[in-house]
Amino acid sequence: MTSISEDIMPQVSTERLITHIEGNNQGPIVVFLAGIHGNEPSGVFALERLSQKLVGNEKNISGNIYALRGNINALEKGIRFEKEDLNRLWTKSRMQALNQKHVFISNPDQAEQQDLYENLMSIINRHEGPFYFMDLHTTSSHTIPFITLNDTILNRKFTRQFPMPIILGIEEYLKGPALSYINELGYVAFGFEAGQHDEKQSVDNHEAFAYVSLVLTGVLPETKLFHRYMQRLKKATRGIGGFYEIFYRHEIQQEEEFIMRPGFVNFQTVRKNAYLAESINEGIYAPHESRVLMPLYQTQGEDGFFLIRKIAPIYLHISAILRKLRMDHLLTLLPGVSWQTKAKEGLKINLRIARFFAKPIFHLLGYRSVEIGDHYLFANSREKASRDKEYKFAKWNYK
Repeated sequence: MTSISEDIMPQVSTERLITHIEGNNQGPIVVFLAGIHGNEPSGVFALERLSQKLVGNEKNISGNIYALRGNINALEKGIRFEKEDLNRLWTKSRMQALNQKHVFISNPDQAEQQDLYENLMSIINRHEGPFYFMDLHTTSSHTIPFITLNDTILNRKFTRQFPMPIILGIEEYLKGPALSYINELGYVAFGFEAGQHDEKQSVDNHEAFAYVSLVLTGVLPETKLFHRYMQRLKKATRGIGGFYEIFYRHEIQQEEEFIMRPGFVNFQTVRKNAYLAESINEGIYAPHESRVLMPLYQTQGEDGFFLIRKIAPIYLHISAILRKLRMDHLLTLLPGVSWQTKAKEGLKINLRIARFFAKPIFHLLGYRSVEIGDHYLFANSREKASRDKEYKFAKWNYK
């Protein structure tokens, strides 16, 4: 596999803005974020390259294109982060503090978040929308391209246009990703994983994805280049597609000596009881037959690996119908399940009473975002915040 050569690797800029291109025609606002992890620069390189191709073509562009660098300090140093993972800082409590300007900055990663947040809010306040936010990533292991998203119907509808696997449920296992916060504001927002960190192919996949996204949102017209990029992405996925959900995550604790067994690649099928990793000299085994997602082969990171399983299309169809009919109100008829507040913003589940209710019931109706308290589980849905009216006339919303 060809690596990104140091002699052709662009110099990392200290500017937050990679590009802003305003088209001559009205249209949506597409915001790309790249390098939120400093050891994942390929998205930055791809957006710089694509920007050079698009500048001067404003007559064929409808709307606005923004591309932002994520953790500039970490990008300069080639590390994932300095003190804290920038893509884990966007928690509810911290965002409330940022909104009220009551946040205390104690390290470079928090300073990066504050500046990035101000840039994102400036874009949102400057335009009417509709908005699309896409976060570009790579992995430490070999992988085919894939998409990760918070489970909303808007996200599902838009991303199903891409010829690659789509992973639901990331919000249930990770606290504080940037795009989870954007999803809470009601916008279409999701992540794209292009390949392994240092592969040149990852840069090419990022560029293909970004161009295809601009066509699918309606910013760019459909051209031969669009079909060529679509074919590239389809070929790169090696026939793996459809929707999957995460059902297991190995969270690495502080001081834990986690070692992933060598040789695992993304989407590799593993049998039940397969030997996956070691932790404190004890083996970690697969609880069910499944596929491995993002096995960790780098020193920094809190996620050892995830396990995923395929979602049947009929499940997605039923889920969409039930959510449209707002059938989640029926969940509070179950013993031990109540609303968190009078505004019915989320569910409060008494684990002493409702411990054995199947997760799929809550997932079906959109409740995946979870916080655990003493004897209680708090589940939230992104559906209520979705800005459906803003995307009402988008072509992809009719398919």
